[in-house]
Amino acid sequence: MNFIVSSSLLLKNLQSLSGVLGTNNPLPILDNFLFELRKNELIVSASDLETTMTCRMTVESQEAGKIAVPARILLDIVKSFAEQPLNFKTDTATFAIEISNDNGRYKLSGQDGEEFPKIPEMDGGKSFDVPSKVLNEAISKTVFATGTDDMRPVISGVLFKLGTDQVTFVATDAHKLVRYTRKDVKALADVTLIIPKKPLNLLKNALPTDDSEVNMSYNDSNVFFDLGSITMICRLIDGKYPNYEAVIPKENPNKLIIDRVAFLTAVKRAAIFANKTTHQVRLKIVGSELNVSAEDLDFANAASERLTCSYDGEDMEIGFNARFLVDMLTNLDGTDIRLEMSTPNRAGLLLPIDTGKGDEDLLMLVMPVMLNA
Repeated sequence: MNFIVSSSLLLKNLQSLSGVLGTNNPLPILDNFLFELRKNELIVSASDLETTMTCRMTVESQEAGKIAVPARILLDIVKSFAEQPLNFKTDTATFAIEISNDNGRYKLSGQDGEEFPKIPEMDGGKSFDVPSKVLNEAISKTVFATGTDDMRPVISGVLFKLGTDQVTFVATDAHKLVRYTRKDVKALADVTLIIPKKPLNLLKNALPTDDSEVNMSYNDSNVFFDLGSITMICRLIDGKYPNYEAVIPKENPNKLIIDRVAFLTAVKRAAIFANKTTHQVRLKIVGSELNVSAEDLDFANAASERLTCSYDGEDMEIGFNARFLVDMLTNLDGTDIRLEMSTPNRAGLLLPIDTGKGDEDLLMLVMPVMLNA
């Protein structure tokens, strides 16, 4: 099984797949890339049993075969080459691999490709096309809000609520929540899928930046994304997603409008002085002035900063986790944002203003923290 491939092309594809590789794989074979040669096409796969990514590239060969190649050493050696053709020779009996170029030869030991787990097939699945930019935007605006609680696996992924009139993406960790809706994308049927965080981050990094379409297929257990030369299939999270609409407060009489970047940088500065356990920042709103403050009594650290805002409501003080506010403000678009509140012990809503994107609707919810006396 011999072939010649461009070093830069190979490296680009290996790096796209490398995020799938786990550190504590349940099977030793998963520490390898699977190389499948079909004449002038090389198919490379990586898997952690939950997620499998595959890429296809053109090579010079007239042979066919399959072998598992150690991932880490292959990545390290290919990274060290400038752009040049690499000649791969493999022995299907001993699984020995030799990589050669004009300057040297490098030998490593592979494994039988037949031992690599079989990639699931999308039998009986439904599919629809979604613009790459929409998918990228949806993942970027939601995946940061997913949870990490092993006891509640359903909130460790993003809810894809596909509908015939719109699609909605939701993420929550019980302290913050993001709901992102696109009215310009429609599925062929109503369905809800919960997709894990890890494959979504991998997908985001692999998505093309142009206006191309991504084909998304799904069945009861898996979801499949076809990006052209790269494909990904991952296992869905089984379970019922929390009733997120029930926690979104409907009556929020106190509304604050403020410059997003000014608010973000003020919260970041205050967070440096906040308690390292609670990360609490205090927002005190009086008239058209917002005071952002934080303190750490254990070390006598404190910070206070005044900002001008537009405010309609009663004067109030409310506390939030600075890290949550920073995450949300970073992922909001537009110059100004609106913070809607009711009372200091109820959730606040962060909403963008005048983003110029009429087909999208974005809502971010953050739970307050109890203020220090």
